[in-house]
Amino acid sequence: MENVIEIKNLIKQYKEVRAVDDLSFEVHSGEILGLLGPNGSGKSTTMNCILSLLNYSNGVIKIFGKEMKPDSYDLKSKIGVVFQDVAVFDELTVYENIDYFCGLYIKDKEERKKYVEDAINLVGLGDFKKFYPKKLSGGLLRRLNIACGIAHKPKLIFLDEPTVAVDPQSRNNILDGIKKLRSEGATIVYTTHYMEEVEILCDRVIIIDNGKIIASGTIDQLKKLAKIEEKVSVEVNNLDVQHMEKIKEQENVDEVTYDGNVLLVTYKEGKNNLVDIIDYLKKESIKYNKIYSERPTLNDVFLELTGKELRD
Repeated sequence: MENVIEIKNLIKQYKEVRAVDDLSFEVHSGEILGLLGPNGSGKSTTMNCILSLLNYSNGVIKIFGKEMKPDSYDLKSKIGVVFQDVAVFDELTVYENIDYFCGLYIKDKEERKKYVEDAINLVGLGDFKKFYPKKLSGGLLRRLNIACGIAHKPKLIFLDEPTVAVDPQSRNNILDGIKKLRSEGATIVYTTHYMEEVEILCDRVIIIDNGKIIASGTIDQLKKLAKIEEKVSVEVNNLDVQHMEKIKEQENVDEVTYDGNVLLVTYKEGKNNLVDIIDYLKKESIKYNKIYSERPTLNDVFLELTGKELRD
């Protein structure tokens, strides 16, 4: 499979702090790669090094088979970047903003006009062409930000938290747009803290922490890393500590929590866990409402690999 990005032995050193520590990975043509990590893990630094926005201490970065440098304008013209912070001009309308950013790469007026319209249609801003950014909602502003970054039809797109703080309707629109970009041949590097988005979008995932890759693979491959076989949730009132202790003593049980009248039992393995917990509740004459079972999620894997401690 053709590699759009190749990174070998990348190191970024800040005095005593090594923000990126000997990273090596590839991004394949036509895929959506999820680049994940807690705050301060090194993923933003990695992205900035790839884009030659930061000098790095050691390593080689190639994009489309060529070494990426600050003056690699031929490569940069094929790249679209949408950062988390919205970066548009308040003095320009929606159409004028997209036209300006597209014009940095597409000089032919007729071709640029078509590209701008395509970008507007992709993010669903057709009814807002003449609006100024200050008149847009947060979700519309995010969509404008994306349109400005991808209007020139780049082959490689970096999306950094593109759905942060938007309503569900805007989020769905953005996710649908990202799928369409991939279907049109774009390769996408995607960062987010919303694990459900990663499960929906990404073909492969790389998890970074402390500047190192701690896991990589498909969603299914990563889920196998979790030391969790099953999670059972039960709505039950007034469950006392003694019952929780007895449940925890059952075979295969890893963890038991009770919060907001919801009993959550995590199992390390086993196939009859749901039956076992129902049998226990009936035996103890404990009344319960809803009960359901689920497999480990990507969020479970992420927390297990990076820890549950709060990050700055």
